[in-house]
Amino acid sequence: MIGHRSKSFQDLYADLQPKLQALFYTQGPVFFSTSSAWGVMEAAVRNLTNRKVLCCANGAFSDKWYDVALRSGKDAERLTFPWGTPIDPEAVRQKLSTGEFDALTVIHNETSTGLMNPLSEIAAVMREFPEVSFIVDTVSSFSALRIPFDELGIDVMLASTQKALALPPGAALFAVSARALAKAETVPGRGYYFDFIEFQRNHEKNMTPSTPAIGHLYALRQKLAEIAAEGIEKRYARHRENAEIVRSWVKERGFALFPKEGFASLSLTCASNTRKIDVAQWIQILRSRFQCVIDGGYGKLKGQTFRISHMGDETPETVRQLLERLDECLAELG
Repeated sequence: MIGHRSKSFQDLYADLQPKLQALFYTQGPVFFSTSSAWGVMEAAVRNLTNRKVLCCANGAFSDKWYDVALRSGKDAERLTFPWGTPIDPEAVRQKLSTGEFDALTVIHNETSTGLMNPLSEIAAVMREFPEVSFIVDTVSSFSALRIPFDELGIDVMLASTQKALALPPGAALFAVSARALAKAETVPGRGYYFDFIEFQRNHEKNMTPSTPAIGHLYALRQKLAEIAAEGIEKRYARHRENAEIVRSWVKERGFALFPKEGFASLSLTCASNTRKIDVAQWIQILRSRFQCVIDGGYGKLKGQTFRISHMGDETPETVRQLLERLDECLAELG
């Protein structure tokens, strides 16, 4: 362990910056937060909302972001789409054209439904409204595919360690645009722990505002080395192949993809339980026999869907092994 205000820590922080900037596709700083991603999600609306925030909602986690905005004392409105249906960029345009809003929240990869929202198309709309801060959760898509922060004009892009980075939970990474940092200075009530201005001031000294989880930073350094060794394009291709294998299996077994065609996630697959099997029993057999686990549907979709993760360190080989075990357990259900 090293002191978090030591030269050793500064060296570690500085060493990570160019590698993180490459993954975020940004020339700006990438901040490290000792919190889950929800800390940064709350921070984003607290730092960047002077008037009203529009929360695009089409799943459990995007619904929750609206609740977080309200609990943070912000005026907020939810732009709702049915679960499994992507955000409609034209609907975003119509709402922002009212002039009511100065911040927008989007979850790129809605894990509750296995849906990946059309980020590039939404970004194209956002360019028409430069006064509206563009806040994007890439918690479960970051490093699974290319998400160019600077090119898309995103103001805050956040990710967590435990999803596609396949690291222990409890830390988050986020990039903030120069435009957003300037705006944050005008917003009262930012607090301290998640104040973007404090992050920037400390970043300039290769520090964090408060005591960081140094163990996470060591783990992150190792993970970034692994990503570099594999090659980022090969990593993206691996995630695409994993997703294609699982999607094919879902359809071949008589299930169906839950999200609208063309918007299925690259990180995990959410399948509709069209065969009306006992998902909970299926998972119990899988866990007891093979010490493997899949998810039996999130929130109101419990039992109606099941979710299979194929992100992070998963390979086509490990994915196929899991699917073989799922087949064996499925046969036992009759």
